[in-house]
Amino acid sequence: MKAINDLDRHITPIVKMIEEAVSRVIASGWYILGPEVIAFEQEFSSYMGSTYCVTVGNGTDALELALRALGINHKSTVLTVANAGMYSTSAILATGAIPIYADVRPDTSLIDVVDVTRLVTEVKIDAIIITHLYGMMADIEQLINITRDKNIPVIEDCAQAHGAIINERKAGSFGDIGCFSFYPTKNLGALGDGGAIITNHSDLGGRVRQLRQYGWDSKYHATIAGGRNSRLDEIQAAILRVKLTFLDNWNNRRREIATRYSHNINHPKIITQAIQGKNYVAHLYVIKTTERDNLRQHLAKEGIPSDIHYPIPDYLQPCYTHLFPKVYKPVTEQHCGEVLTLPCFPEMNDTEVDLIINHINSW
Repeated sequence: MKAINDLDRHITPIVKMIEEAVSRVIASGWYILGPEVIAFEQEFSSYMGSTYCVTVGNGTDALELALRALGINHKSTVLTVANAGMYSTSAILATGAIPIYADVRPDTSLIDVVDVTRLVTEVKIDAIIITHLYGMMADIEQLINITRDKNIPVIEDCAQAHGAIINERKAGSFGDIGCFSFYPTKNLGALGDGGAIITNHSDLGGRVRQLRQYGWDSKYHATIAGGRNSRLDEIQAAILRVKLTFLDNWNNRRREIATRYSHNINHPKIITQAIQGKNYVAHLYVIKTTERDNLRQHLAKEGIPSDIHYPIPDYLQPCYTHLFPKVYKPVTEQHCGEVLTLPCFPEMNDTEVDLIINHINSW
C-alpha cells in the first residue's frame, strides 16, 4: 500500500469517464467559469439541499471568502478550533481578524459545546467556524442553537465531511455558509485544487460570487473590497460532476472500513473511534495512543503507511506563537500528541483492512 489514500486505485475504475469529461471541456474552448462550472454548482447545491453554490479555487479560499462575505475584518473575532490543520486559522488571519480557540471533546476531537457556551458568554465573538473533522459531524444542532441566541453567524467547515448527514440534513446546510474543499484526497476530490461554498442566503451567495472574481459586479467594475482570483476551472468542474455520482457509494464503503477497524482493533494501548452512522463519512480513520511513534515504526516495518492529522495546535505553530502566548487548550494538545491516521479509502478490500488490524493488535 503506497499511502493512506491510494489515488491511482481511486481513479482507475472511472478514468474513461474522466477522460471523456476532460475531452468535452477541451473541445468546448471554454475553460474558466463556463457551462461545466454552472452545471456542477447546480448539481452540488441540489445534492446538498442548498439554494446556492459558488465554486472557488480551494477550501481555504472558501473559508476566507465566507468570512469576508459576512463582513469579518480586522476588528472581528472568530471562534474556531486549533486541532484541524491551520486552515480556519489561516483564513481568519487573512481577513485581519483574531482567532479565538475553543477546546475539543475528549471522545471525538470535535469542537466542545461546553467550551463554546462559555466562550460566547465571556468573549465577543463575531462568527464561528465549526469544523466537521475526520468526516464526523460536530454537535451542529446544539451549536446552532447556542449561536442563534447570540446572533453569531455560523460557517461550517465541511472539507472532510462531504455527504455526512444528521436528521436528513447534510453537513454544510445548517449554518449560514458551508465551505468545502475538493483537494484530491477528499471524499469528493478533483484532480487538482478546488473548493465551494453553499448557502441559502442570496446576499451571502452573491457576495462570495463577487469576491471570487476581484469583487466585480460586472467586468472590470469592483464594488466589494477584498476580492481575488479564486475560480474553479472547467476541467475540474467536469471531473467533479463525474465523481459526485459515486460519492454516496464511496462514503458507504468508507464507513464499512471504519466499522471493521473499530470492531476488530483490540489493544490496551489504543483508543479507537466509536462506531458512527450517517453523521460520519470516514474521511480519515483516526486512533489514539500515547506511544504513537512506536506504533508508526511498527506499522512502517510492515509496509503500512500512516499519518498524523494534526500534530501541532494552530496556536503553537512556530510562525504564530507570538500571537497566542496565553492560549492553552489541554484536550487539544493531548490529542495532537496521540492521534494517528490509518489507511481508509473506498478501494481498500477487507483483506487489506484485516492485515492492518492484525499488525496493530500484534504490536
